[in-house]
Amino acid sequence: MPHFDCLKSLAVIAALVLPVSAPVLAQDKTVPKSQIEMQLSFAPLVKQARGAVVNVYAERLVQTRSSLFAGDPFFEQFFGQRMPNRTERQSSLGSGVIVEADGVVVTNNHVIDGADDIKVALADGREFPVKVVLKDDRLDLAVLKFETNEVMPTLPIGNSDATEVGDLVLAIGNPFGVGQTVTSGIVSALARNQVTEGDFGFFIQTDAAINPGNSGGALVNMNGELIGINTAIFSRGGGSNGVGFAIPANLVRVFLDAADRGDASFERPYVGASFEPVTSDVAEALGLKTVRGALVVRVVEGGPAEKAGLKPGQVVTAVNGIAVEHPDALGYRLTTAGLGRIAELTVQQDGREATIPLTLAAAPETRPRDIQLIEGRSPFAGIRAGNLSPRLAYELKMPSEVTGVVVTEVLRGSPAARLGFSPRDIVVSVNGEAIRSVDDLAEISQADPGFWRVEIERDGQRIRQIFR
Repeated sequence: MPHFDCLKSLAVIAALVLPVSAPVLAQDKTVPKSQIEMQLSFAPLVKQARGAVVNVYAERLVQTRSSLFAGDPFFEQFFGQRMPNRTERQSSLGSGVIVEADGVVVTNNHVIDGADDIKVALADGREFPVKVVLKDDRLDLAVLKFETNEVMPTLPIGNSDATEVGDLVLAIGNPFGVGQTVTSGIVSALARNQVTEGDFGFFIQTDAAINPGNSGGALVNMNGELIGINTAIFSRGGGSNGVGFAIPANLVRVFLDAADRGDASFERPYVGASFEPVTSDVAEALGLKTVRGALVVRVVEGGPAEKAGLKPGQVVTAVNGIAVEHPDALGYRLTTAGLGRIAELTVQQDGREATIPLTLAAAPETRPRDIQLIEGRSPFAGIRAGNLSPRLAYELKMPSEVTGVVVTEVLRGSPAARLGFSPRDIVVSVNGEAIRSVDDLAEISQADPGFWRVEIERDGQRIRQIFR
């Protein structure tokens, strides 16, 4: 039988490549020792888990320009934006996991983002409309709820921190819309960052085949526990190349807790400091034994980090005794520790190690935002601007340590829009005068100096322009 022969060959190969004195393994984990063990099946585990994995269907209505004259310079010149529009219904397909027996589902935010109508389909084919309980595009997580009088099958949420490289895992989802599919593999890496465009950077990497449609599905360990939500793949052609990424279950648990509390949004701890990765040069200069950790670059005056005693030049190497690989890992550890808790930071400086307690709290509104619409004949006409605080910076997805007056919105067709102003621009100075508040900007915008020397900060870069 071909399947048997393949397993027999694998057993022979394993016998040849395994060293005679294998390293001691953890007591609760082992490798196959016989041909019989090589023929063991994942089927019982799949039967246990598959009922809790659902398909997620999301539909949205979008306005598109008619393609009848699209690209025709004559019609575009004379009709422009008045060219006829039409409404299209777009649909997306993903997966989700039932984590509470009353119909609570966890999936990826990108699966349902912007949807007008969302449904889930169970493994037995039944469909239910759902409502969105909580979503966050930074973490790429969403919690959905459908109404049912039944006790639904669930996947217990495991401790993803107990996951190790080499652990066997199953990925369950609905790739390409072909129906529920199960693939197997191992955990190939941990703490992966720079995977997605969002500001979350801590993923479980697996070689279990993950394809489009698997997003939001389950990554399951051999105890039948959810250890991750499948989220992204590394692919140049759209198919699986054996490098997939899942959001760790410990972060899913914290997010689910926020949804169960009825929180309107998910809050991450405000540290009041900025960090950079530890390079080999930095490690050598600071006398570190390993090239890992989060280097403190800046500390905000009066923020939690300063109050805790954190200083520039220090390196955070662990949180609550768990190693920190990079700044993204630090953010993950603090987020999963939970607001209201005290995190014990292990810090190294000048060859000495110390423990610093850091109180975890949400970003504060340290000054009134005072959002104002700027009018008049200035280059700023048509922008809404506000006073930056850690809270407003968090909402605008800006670094928490930035200060000043920030553009929150640019009205379409306004002078500011035509001149290229964008949300998140920080107005630094106008005609040599520092802009410290929205009132400063509103007042100077009423002047008529003949020309305007404007300095703004955009993505950390200073830009100087002159407008007439």
